[in-house]
Amino acid sequence: MAPTLPLVPKSRQIRIAALGESDAPSYRALMLHAYAVAADAFTSTPQERAAEPLSWWVARLADPQGLSHAFGAFLGDELLGTVTLEFSAKPKTRHKAHLIGMFVAQAARGQGAGRALLQAAMRLAADRPGVRVVTLTVTEGNAPAIALYEALGFERFGLEPMAIATPQGFKAKVHMWRDMRPAPAIGGAA
Repeated sequence: MAPTLPLVPKSRQIRIAALGESDAPSYRALMLHAYAVAADAFTSTPQERAAEPLSWWVARLADPQGLSHAFGAFLGDELLGTVTLEFSAKPKTRHKAHLIGMFVAQAARGQGAGRALLQAAMRLAADRPGVRVVTLTVTEGNAPAIALYEALGFERFGLEPMAIATPQGFKAKVHMWRDMRPAPAIGGAA
Protein backbone atom coordinates (compact mmCIF):
# COMPACT_ATOMS: atom_id res chain seq x y z
CA MET A 1 0.00 0.00 0.00
CA ALA A 2 1.42 3.37 -1.02
CA PRO A 3 1.73 6.07 1.63
CA THR A 4 -0.76 8.91 1.87
CA LEU A 5 0.72 11.98 0.22
CA PRO A 6 -0.46 15.27 1.73
CA LEU A 7 -1.13 18.11 -0.69
CA VAL A 8 -2.38 21.56 0.27
CA PRO A 9 -3.65 23.35 -2.82
CA LYS A 10 -5.50 26.68 -2.61
CA SER A 11 -6.67 26.49 1.02
CA ARG A 12 -8.28 23.06 0.57
CA GLN A 13 -6.49 20.01 1.81
CA ILE A 14 -6.52 17.23 -0.74
CA ARG A 15 -4.79 14.01 0.16
CA ILE A 16 -3.70 11.26 -2.17
CA ALA A 17 -3.95 7.65 -1.01
CA ALA A 18 -3.90 4.17 -2.46
CA LEU A 19 -7.42 2.81 -2.89
CA GLY A 20 -8.44 -0.51 -1.40
CA GLU A 21 -11.43 -2.79 -1.03
CA SER A 22 -13.24 -0.47 1.40
CA ASP A 23 -13.12 2.34 -1.20
CA ALA A 24 -14.99 0.30 -3.83
CA PRO A 25 -18.44 1.91 -3.35
CA SER A 26 -17.13 5.48 -3.61
CA TYR A 27 -14.77 4.51 -6.46
CA ARG A 28 -17.69 2.96 -8.35
CA ALA A 29 -19.82 6.09 -7.83
CA LEU A 30 -17.00 8.40 -8.97
CA MET A 31 -16.23 6.33 -12.07
CA LEU A 32 -19.90 6.03 -13.07
CA HIS A 33 -20.06 9.82 -12.79
CA ALA A 34 -16.87 10.09 -14.88
CA TYR A 35 -18.21 7.83 -17.62
CA ALA A 36 -21.30 10.06 -17.81
CA VAL A 37 -19.75 13.55 -17.66
CA ALA A 38 -16.54 12.80 -19.58
CA ALA A 39 -17.89 10.18 -21.97
CA ASP A 40 -15.31 10.94 -24.67
CA ALA A 41 -12.45 10.24 -22.27
CA PHE A 42 -13.36 6.59 -21.68
CA THR A 43 -13.98 3.53 -23.80
CA SER A 44 -16.62 2.22 -21.36
CA THR A 45 -20.13 3.60 -20.94
CA PRO A 46 -21.93 4.25 -17.65
CA GLN A 47 -24.46 1.55 -18.58
CA GLU A 48 -21.76 -1.08 -19.15
CA ARG A 49 -20.02 -0.37 -15.87
CA ALA A 50 -23.21 0.08 -13.82
CA ALA A 51 -24.06 -3.52 -14.71
CA GLU A 52 -20.85 -4.76 -13.05
CA PRO A 53 -21.29 -6.15 -9.52
CA LEU A 54 -19.47 -4.50 -6.63
CA SER A 55 -17.07 -7.46 -6.64
CA TRP A 56 -15.82 -6.33 -10.07
CA TRP A 57 -14.98 -2.90 -8.64
CA VAL A 58 -13.31 -4.47 -5.60
CA ALA A 59 -11.13 -6.59 -7.92
CA ARG A 60 -9.97 -3.42 -9.71
CA LEU A 61 -8.87 -1.93 -6.41
CA ALA A 62 -7.59 -5.00 -4.59
CA ASP A 63 -5.93 -6.98 -7.39
CA PRO A 64 -4.63 -10.17 -5.76
CA GLN A 65 -1.79 -10.39 -8.31
CA GLY A 66 -0.61 -6.85 -7.51
CA LEU A 67 -0.80 -5.82 -11.15
CA SER A 68 -3.29 -2.97 -10.70
CA HIS A 69 -2.90 -0.08 -8.26
CA ALA A 70 -5.47 2.70 -7.96
CA PHE A 71 -4.94 6.02 -6.23
CA GLY A 72 -7.59 8.43 -5.01
CA ALA A 73 -7.69 12.16 -4.37
CA PHE A 74 -9.73 12.89 -1.25
CA LEU A 75 -11.12 16.06 0.24
CA GLY A 76 -11.99 14.92 3.75
CA ASP A 77 -13.64 11.55 3.19
CA GLU A 78 -14.93 12.42 -0.28
CA LEU A 79 -13.23 10.75 -3.25
CA LEU A 80 -12.86 13.41 -5.96
CA GLY A 81 -10.30 11.92 -8.31
CA THR A 82 -8.59 8.71 -9.30
CA VAL A 83 -6.00 7.11 -11.54
CA THR A 84 -4.94 3.49 -11.93
CA LEU A 85 -1.56 2.08 -12.89
CA GLU A 86 -1.52 -1.38 -14.42
CA PHE A 87 1.53 -3.61 -14.70
CA SER A 88 2.00 -6.51 -17.11
CA ALA A 89 2.50 -10.10 -15.98
CA LYS A 90 3.86 -11.17 -19.38
CA PRO A 91 7.64 -11.61 -19.49
CA LYS A 92 8.00 -9.64 -22.73
CA THR A 93 6.04 -6.64 -21.46
CA ARG A 94 6.93 -6.49 -17.76
CA HIS A 95 9.03 -3.43 -18.48
CA LYS A 96 5.86 -1.42 -19.19
CA ALA A 97 3.12 0.05 -17.03
CA HIS A 98 -0.08 1.64 -18.34
CA LEU A 99 -2.11 4.50 -16.81
CA ILE A 100 -5.90 4.20 -17.04
CA GLY A 101 -9.02 5.67 -15.51
CA MET A 102 -7.68 9.17 -14.87
CA PHE A 103 -10.47 11.46 -13.67
CA VAL A 104 -10.82 14.46 -11.37
CA ALA A 105 -14.29 15.75 -10.49
CA GLN A 106 -15.08 19.33 -11.47
CA ALA A 107 -15.01 20.44 -7.80
CA ALA A 108 -11.33 19.48 -7.49
CA ARG A 109 -10.02 20.64 -10.86
CA GLY A 110 -7.39 23.33 -10.84
CA GLN A 111 -6.42 22.38 -7.28
CA GLY A 112 -3.43 20.14 -8.08
CA ALA A 113 -5.29 16.85 -7.56
CA GLY A 114 -4.60 15.52 -11.06
CA ARG A 115 -0.90 16.30 -10.86
CA ALA A 116 -0.66 14.73 -7.39
CA LEU A 117 -2.46 11.58 -8.56
CA LEU A 118 -0.11 11.21 -11.50
CA GLN A 119 2.95 11.85 -9.34
CA ALA A 120 1.85 9.08 -6.95
CA ALA A 121 1.43 6.67 -9.86
CA MET A 122 4.80 7.65 -11.34
CA ARG A 123 6.53 7.12 -7.98
CA LEU A 124 5.02 3.64 -7.82
CA ALA A 125 6.19 2.88 -11.37
CA ALA A 126 9.69 4.16 -10.56
CA ASP A 127 9.85 1.96 -7.45
CA ARG A 128 8.80 -1.21 -9.31
CA PRO A 129 11.86 -3.21 -10.41
CA GLY A 130 12.23 -3.50 -14.16
CA VAL A 131 9.66 -0.87 -15.19
CA ARG A 132 11.22 1.26 -17.90
CA VAL A 133 8.24 2.93 -19.54
CA VAL A 134 4.74 4.15 -18.66
CA THR A 135 2.14 4.56 -21.40
CA LEU A 136 -1.31 6.10 -21.59
CA THR A 137 -3.93 7.19 -24.10
CA VAL A 138 -5.91 10.40 -24.05
CA THR A 139 -8.73 11.52 -26.33
CA GLU A 140 -7.53 13.93 -29.01
CA GLY A 141 -8.64 17.47 -28.20
CA ASN A 142 -8.41 17.10 -24.41
CA ALA A 143 -5.86 19.91 -24.18
CA PRO A 144 -5.79 20.23 -20.36
CA ALA A 145 -5.05 16.51 -19.89
CA ILE A 146 -2.43 16.46 -22.65
CA ALA A 147 -0.73 19.53 -21.14
CA LEU A 148 -0.65 17.87 -17.71
CA TYR A 149 0.81 14.65 -19.10
CA GLU A 150 3.44 16.58 -21.06
CA ALA A 151 4.33 18.63 -17.95
CA LEU A 152 5.07 15.32 -16.19
CA GLY A 153 7.40 14.14 -18.95
CA PHE A 154 5.07 12.20 -21.25
CA GLU A 155 5.64 12.44 -24.99
CA ARG A 156 3.29 11.71 -27.86
CA PHE A 157 4.23 8.75 -30.03
CA GLY A 158 1.16 8.11 -32.11
CA LEU A 159 -2.43 8.84 -32.94
CA GLU A 160 -5.04 6.11 -33.21
CA PRO A 161 -7.73 7.31 -35.62
CA MET A 162 -11.35 6.33 -34.98
CA ALA A 163 -10.42 4.97 -31.53
CA ILE A 164 -13.84 5.55 -29.99
CA ALA A 165 -17.33 6.06 -31.41
CA THR A 166 -19.28 8.94 -29.88
CA PRO A 167 -22.70 10.43 -30.71
CA GLN A 168 -20.79 13.25 -32.43
CA GLY A 169 -18.67 10.87 -34.51
CA PHE A 170 -15.38 9.06 -34.14
CA LYS A 171 -12.59 10.43 -31.96
CA ALA A 172 -8.90 9.64 -32.05
CA LYS A 173 -6.71 8.64 -29.11
CA VAL A 174 -3.29 10.20 -28.57
CA HIS A 175 -0.77 7.60 -27.41
CA MET A 176 1.83 8.91 -24.96
CA TRP A 177 4.79 7.41 -23.13
CA ARG A 178 7.34 8.35 -20.50
CA ASP A 179 10.79 6.86 -20.16
CA MET A 180 11.27 5.82 -16.52
CA ARG A 181 15.02 5.27 -16.73
CA PRO A 182 17.03 7.77 -14.69
CA ALA A 183 18.51 10.61 -16.67
CA PRO A 184 22.21 10.09 -17.39
CA ALA A 185 24.61 12.07 -15.24
CA ILE A 186 26.00 15.17 -16.90
CA GLY A 187 29.75 15.33 -17.02
CA GLY A 188 31.22 12.08 -15.94
CA ALA A 189 33.44 10.55 -13.37
CA ALA A 190 36.79 12.23 -12.91
